[in-house]
Amino acid sequence: MGRNAGAAVAIAALLVILIAAISPQLLTSADPDAVAPVDAFQSPSLAHLFGTDESGRDVYTRVVFGAANSLLIGIAATVVGLSLALVLGMLGGLGGRVGDFVSTRVVEVMFALPGLLLALVFIAIAGPGVVTSTVAVGLSTAPGYARIIRSQLRSVRNSGYVEAATVLGHSRLRIVVQHILPGALAPIFVLGTLGVGQAIVWASSLGFLGLGVAPPAAEWGAMLSSGRTYIDVAWWLTVFPGLAIVATAASFTVLGRALNERTRQGALG
Repeated sequence: MGRNAGAAVAIAALLVILIAAISPQLLTSADPDAVAPVDAFQSPSLAHLFGTDESGRDVYTRVVFGAANSLLIGIAATVVGLSLALVLGMLGGLGGRVGDFVSTRVVEVMFALPGLLLALVFIAIAGPGVVTSTVAVGLSTAPGYARIIRSQLRSVRNSGYVEAATVLGHSRLRIVVQHILPGALAPIFVLGTLGVGQAIVWASSLGFLGLGVAPPAAEWGAMLSSGRTYIDVAWWLTVFPGLAIVATAASFTVLGRALNERTRQGALG
C-alpha cells in the first residue's frame, strides 16, 4: 500500500472514530450500560456484532461509546504535554545559558523515569481519575517534545535569515515573533498528531490498571482489564477493545508521518 493510500485509510478510520466520539448514536442506538444477565457471554453475531460481556452488555456499543473517553484523554494529554514542552523548549532555546541550564535539568529529571512510570508516580501523588490520568500522560510525553522544540528553536535562531534580521537592526522581540517562532514551531502540529496515538495507548494502559475512567463508563483500557478475566471463554471481550486502541494509535501515527513527509517536502521545495 502506497503512502497516499495509507494516509487515506488512516483518515477514513479516524473519521469513523471521531463520529463515534462526537455522536455515537449515529453508529449504534443501544445503551452501553444496559445490563441483561440472560444475554451474558454471547459470542459475536448479527444481534451483537462484538458479542456481549459478563453482564450482558453489548461490546460493540461499549467500544463505540468508549471512543469519546479514550480520544478525549489522548488529545487532552497531548495538549498538556505540548504546552509544557513549549515552555521548556522556549526556555532552553531562547532563554540564554541560564534558561537552557534550567530547562535541560528539568527535562533530564523527567527523563530519569520511564514515561509510564512517571505517570504512575504523578497519579500516586494526585490520586486516580480522568483529570489526573490526562495530566499524568501529558507530563510523561512532555520531555521528548521539549527536546525537539528546543533543538528546532536553536537551529532556526542560528539560521542565515535570523542573522540578517539582526544585522538590519530588528528588535529581539520582533525577530523572535516574526522569524524564529513561525519557523521553529511549524512541526508542532505534526508532533501532536504523532503524539495522540501514543497518548491514547498510555491512557488505555492507565485505564487497564484501573486508574482512569471509573466504571461502569465505557473506556477501552478498562474494557481490556475487565475482559482479561474471561479471556479463556470470551476472547471478544479483549480483542475488540484492543483492536480499537491499535487502529486509533496506528491511524494517528500514519497520518502524522504523512504530514511530516509533506512538511519536509514543502521545506525542500
